[in-house]
Amino acid sequence: MQWLFDVFGWSFRNFSPAVFYQQTTLVLPTNDFFPGKVDSVQGMAELVFERVAEYAGMAHWPWQVVEQSHCYLENNLLPPVGAGQAFTGGRRLALANGQVLPIIYDMRHVNNPETLIAGFAHRLGQYLGHTAKEPPPGGVENWPQATEVLAVYLGFGLMFANSAFVFPPGGCGGCGAAVSRDNALSQWDYTYALALFTVLKGISPRQVRPHLKKSLRGYFQRCVTDVASREQLLSCLQAMVDTGEPQVSTNSIRA
Repeated sequence: MQWLFDVFGWSFRNFSPAVFYQQTTLVLPTNDFFPGKVDSVQGMAELVFERVAEYAGMAHWPWQVVEQSHCYLENNLLPPVGAGQAFTGGRRLALANGQVLPIIYDMRHVNNPETLIAGFAHRLGQYLGHTAKEPPPGGVENWPQATEVLAVYLGFGLMFANSAFVFPPGGCGGCGAAVSRDNALSQWDYTYALALFTVLKGISPRQVRPHLKKSLRGYFQRCVTDVASREQLLSCLQAMVDTGEPQVSTNSIRA
């Protein structure tokens, strides 16, 4: 789990720890966090995304929510980073007047809010990750994994852990196809990252467990205990906060 600590350290170095401690909240999959209801699929997706962007501190970025069948609207401002590609972090987003950043979603996910939220949060993590001044731990080969952990860092760990699709013993066939999403990490990784978030923020596990799927609650508690026992790693993260080293805030877009 050392790598998860490293990604949180990367997040602290490249994004403001003050925002993390003073503004970032643990987002819960409840009506209080995601109020409202609309009749259309597109309207519901936009409603949910507005909340996700608000909790991520990125609501003022110029977004457009687009169903994936219309993904020709992708403007390729931020192409995915993959193995063998040079990292181009710290880049400016050169947006013309009226130009927007596309957020692509699968309409089938609208009936599974946690899957939809996790997908939106990961997309925001990808955009935000491109403003970092250094590659993520392990290099660009770990881009999908690192940006998912970055989304947990932004407060969406519960949705990632709860929506991680697990194939039942003996295979799956077509089950879950309508609501599954691509996972770069396992439910166990998300749960440990959630525990790290919880310990760093001083959140009681009692506030988290009721919102976590039952199969992960015991493991989450063990993760919290393990994170708390890693005093040296936690001290290294705390030192970054104390020195005020990181400078980039999620509350600003460089355009």
